[in-house]
Amino acid sequence: MMKVLVIGGTGTIGQAVVRELGDDNEVVVAGRNGGDLRVDITSPDSIRDLLQQVGTVDAIVSCAGQAAFAATTELTEEQMELSVRSKLLGQVNLVRFGAAHVVDGGSITLSSGLLAHQPARGSAAISMVNAGVEAFARAAALDLPRGIRVNVVSPPWVAETLTAMGRDPSKGLPADKVALAYAECVRGSRTGEVLDARDFANG
Repeated sequence: MMKVLVIGGTGTIGQAVVRELGDDNEVVVAGRNGGDLRVDITSPDSIRDLLQQVGTVDAIVSCAGQAAFAATTELTEEQMELSVRSKLLGQVNLVRFGAAHVVDGGSITLSSGLLAHQPARGSAAISMVNAGVEAFARAAALDLPRGIRVNVVSPPWVAETLTAMGRDPSKGLPADKVALAYAECVRGSRTGEVLDARDFANG
């Protein structure tokens, strides 16, 4: 049994990850507004406080991070700053600070998204931070001590999110299927990889 910290574990993907890992592991759920513990990943101090409360873990999984969706010329300074501080720097800091709390050979898993490689109108900020997360993780995997692994899961559109938006859910992947890629990062031996969640949908 592993002790796994899931940040953003109250969201659509996060809840699915908690279900997938919860049967045979001790899962601690942290979120901005819910979960076992609270954390604001835009705040380095909040991340440090969370890690001190949790102590030593076998794995950290991040299903957290906000980014703005708006046309490039319409993005405000506040939207750009939030995107960088939340989804990019927030997850970067989870690795920087979290490594000291992960056991030898443990893992840290971050989240990016399909828009890093398949951008759409209005996705400039999201595409930028998603790609940044992926580049950071590939490099960080070369640096971390004690065999600690770092990977990224890149989810496509999630079916439940599409339903909530009033769009066709068949164009997305159910959250429970997305969660399989996160489980592979925790249970497997990969490091420095970006996993397309669609590749694990039948796993």
